[in-house]
Amino acid sequence: MKNRLKVLRAERDWTQARLAQELDVSRQTVNAIETGKFDPSLPLAFRIAELFGLKIEEIFAPSR
Repeated sequence: MKNRLKVLRAERDWTQARLAQELDVSRQTVNAIETGKFDPSLPLAFRIAELFGLKIEEIFAPSR
């Protein structure tokens, strides 16, 4: 699944560790989501969207 997580994180000047702390997940989880190796669970996707003040669809898109 493609996503804008890395861009959104960079706009806030956050490290992966900082984002992981905000989401209560590991830094490795953030890295895996950013690189498309892992798709977040629906509850985690909602937490990410809420954190950035966006809709899930504005962050995540199916790979084509």
